[in-house]
Amino acid sequence: MTAVTTRSTTHRSDLGGLLLRVLAVAGLGISAYVHLHLASRYPYPGTITGTQLFDIQGAVAAAVGLALLVTGNRWVWRVAFLVGAASLGAVLLYRYVDVGALGPLPNMNDGTWQPTEKVVSTVAEGAVVLFTLLHEAVRRLAGRVAHAPRGAGW
Repeated sequence: MTAVTTRSTTHRSDLGGLLLRVLAVAGLGISAYVHLHLASRYPYPGTITGTQLFDIQGAVAAAVGLALLVTGNRWVWRVAFLVGAASLGAVLLYRYVDVGALGPLPNMNDGTWQPTEKVVSTVAEGAVVLFTLLHEAVRRLAGRVAHAPRGAGW
């Protein structure tokens, strides 16, 4: 009975991990598409222009999404978290705070939620952060269950 329960738990964990991976990849894909699509709308001048920043973010999100889809590697999950968190943090910072230019980065302040794709991308980036955190929690929980002494639990 224990072997069946363990196999069933592992199978559910694998399916849950796969679902979280697909959802995280979708969020990164949405972020990549929106940034690449909107890059030309943000030509803020600077050593690095707004367009260049959007192009870089779109390319990075696409590359990390592809790596996550193909490998599911723990380190790629961590990079996915960083990409999602950095993108989400940037959009929220520049939406609500006029920080001005930061070194070679232009002043990207935009106090609106327009165009609509900006909201979609923000939600997708927040979802990437959430899915990566959930994946880590599931991974750690599965590790504890796998190493629990026989008969331990509820």
